[in-house]
Amino acid sequence: MAKDKQPSRPIERPRGGPAKSVAELVPGVGQAAFKRFGFIQSSVVSRWREIVGEKYADVSAPESIRFPQGKKSDGTLTLVVERAFGPMMQHVQPVIMERVNRFFGYPAVARITLKTGDVRRAQPRPAKPDLRPVPAELGDSLREIADPELRAVLTSLAQGVANAPSGLPILGKVR
Repeated sequence: MAKDKQPSRPIERPRGGPAKSVAELVPGVGQAAFKRFGFIQSSVVSRWREIVGEKYADVSAPESIRFPQGKKSDGTLTLVVERAFGPMMQHVQPVIMERVNRFFGYPAVARITLKTGDVRRAQPRPAKPDLRPVPAELGDSLREIADPELRAVLTSLAQGVANAPSGLPILGKVR
């Protein structure tokens, strides 16, 4: 009797697989959304203030970058600009174009189009200061940190850990 050949099936990956961190998953999701709206790099949106400076970032926001078919240069950057600042932004277009191209590292943008609209920025709410003292054993190591912003964040973290109820598990600890 001849052996029956079974149709070959593609090898299935076991369900679940290794766990992935959220940091690995989120950029891929965001990247697809940004590409849909014409951004190759999402960092153009997230670092807009850094790219063009405080003065221009307060009154403008990037909406999209459109490139000619099959190219990744000579694109058109569309900016949303507050109504009263349209004329000023027309005059500084070469400056903005130069800064965006410097950010990309090549002549990605050849033209800028302006649209009037509301540039809304989420204003960060200042955190309420925790007035409870930091335990002495945590405070000594924090005094050696030179960066004041990093020191403040780590101090806040130390206060949270020190003041956490003992019944709550600390992240990263395995029971």
